[in-house]
Amino acid sequence: MFKDLNRDLPASIVVFFVALPLCLGIALASGAPLFSGIIAGIIGGIVVGIASGSPLGVSGPAAGLAVIVFSAIEELGGNWEFFLVSVVIGGIIQLILGFAKAGFIAYFFPTSVIKGMLTGIGLLIILKQIPHALGWDKDVLGDFAFSQIDGENTFTEIIAAFQNITPGALLITVISMAILILWEMVLSKKHKIFQLLQGPVVVVLVGILMYYLYQTDILNFSLNSTQVVNIPVPENASDFFGQFTFPDFSALAMPEIWRIGVIIAVVASLETLLCVEATDKLDPQKRVTPTNRELKAQGLGNTISGLVGGLPITQVIVRSSTNIAFGGRTKMSAIIHGFFLLISAITIANVLNMIPLASLAAILFLVGYKLAKPSLFKQMYSLGREQFVPFIVTVVAILLTDLLQGIAAGMIVGGFFTLYHSYRNSHHMKEEVSDEKGVKVYHLILAEEVSFFNKASVIKELDKIPPGSKVVIDCTKSVSISYDVIEVIKNFEVNAKMKDITVEKINFRDPVEN
Repeated sequence: MFKDLNRDLPASIVVFFVALPLCLGIALASGAPLFSGIIAGIIGGIVVGIASGSPLGVSGPAAGLAVIVFSAIEELGGNWEFFLVSVVIGGIIQLILGFAKAGFIAYFFPTSVIKGMLTGIGLLIILKQIPHALGWDKDVLGDFAFSQIDGENTFTEIIAAFQNITPGALLITVISMAILILWEMVLSKKHKIFQLLQGPVVVVLVGILMYYLYQTDILNFSLNSTQVVNIPVPENASDFFGQFTFPDFSALAMPEIWRIGVIIAVVASLETLLCVEATDKLDPQKRVTPTNRELKAQGLGNTISGLVGGLPITQVIVRSSTNIAFGGRTKMSAIIHGFFLLISAITIANVLNMIPLASLAAILFLVGYKLAKPSLFKQMYSLGREQFVPFIVTVVAILLTDLLQGIAAGMIVGGFFTLYHSYRNSHHMKEEVSDEKGVKVYHLILAEEVSFFNKASVIKELDKIPPGSKVVIDCTKSVSISYDVIEVIKNFEVNAKMKDITVEKINFRDPVEN
């Protein structure tokens, strides 16, 4: 794990800078204590990072769970300690799912949908960061749903941002983008030092410097407290550890605690498995993450997070894709970023609170672009409509709803194409020939698998056979024929006598007769 430290360490620093405000933003969007997001980020990095088999995945609090957490806390009367019990239950259920080998679910997501998810998230990152880049910070960082908690949606928020530009934030964004482009296009190719010292790290340091110049009136611009990172600042070590909260297990007698725990387990597991598939697709080395181990790692992380006052955890695509985009090679990057969160929250919270959100928006613009390059649209289009249509539906649905609903829409469309192919490829009819008596013979050869979805196409084919001819129904290649189709063939055989059609069956097996 340490042989790639020269790449993992710089990547972990960038992931840390991206993860920090997202942890806080998701906690705020969830209606939870701000520090609970930091706890989840620390555990997601260190505990899940060590336990996971994912080489590049990064775990932490997830935007997709924010609405569920917010609703659950409200349902429990705002009792945070009760909600933590549900997080623990969710973690234990995930552990059970891992040992029950439920990770195979990940392999049922089509490539077109996974690529659509990555592209949709990339575009969403760009759109959601535009307001922060312009200095309009009414919506919290980490709110990735179309309908936002501030009452706006993704597009109306951008319109509002252009009407309320903060010059100081815009200046930081422009300078940050210039640094990132220079680093990406020129400097990183000139010398290894520029690969070790990542552009985003320079962007953050420049952002802190500019914020300091604003505060000291050396530059005639300003940023308010909502336009910079806002992490809780502990006075000392005991104050820091005092921010940890513990679950109230007296809530175990409440049915809603168990129901919320099940919901957390199911949604967190689905998000994790989706992210695992997407991260493996982005991995330059094309390694395959053991999904059952990942469920166990997430279960362990959520159990511990619930026990010490953290938000629910999943593997998350924004941090994972950032890790890949900036050169991460092994899971050491995720683990180190967790330690950075822990150490910085104790020691340099005041410095971190000088990081402008505009600097982080610029970094996320680059991450979003790498996920949603225009060339990917061209590539998917060239693969034909059965790949392109589910891809584009997933992209659009993610932009207009949220991650899980977008994936569901893509899966439905992808499923339609699967059923359509099944409908078309259940059989084929050989070219008609004549026997020695001059009777036309039709050979209907059934496929290996013939399901009830193929019932309509088989009926349609049999209806075409004219009176006075002969049909040979060949089931030699068939391993499985749905009883619905068997019934169609039997009914046709009865009806064929009325039309003077001779029916011959080869290897036809009727389970009723057997």
